[in-house]
Amino acid sequence: MDIVTQVSDTTVIEGKSKLMNRPSRSKGKLYDKYFVYVPSEVARDSNFPFKSGDEVIVRIDPENKCLVIKKYTEEP
Repeated sequence: MDIVTQVSDTTVIEGKSKLMNRPSRSKGKLYDKYFVYVPSEVARDSNFPFKSGDEVIVRIDPENKCLVIKKYTEEP
């Protein structure tokens, strides 16, 4: 069950999720492949910055001990 914090009728600011490992095999080696599930209530929020197929940058922020996901934009 998701835990969702609702600010108004259309704004959801957070939801409980899971990090899942789906190992895959390539050329005889097993590699970890991690997925982050985004609850649909969060993804449907008008402030959600991504759409399906967007390329993203994933970065670890060691100071704040968090994972940062941003839209990928090519630099000019």
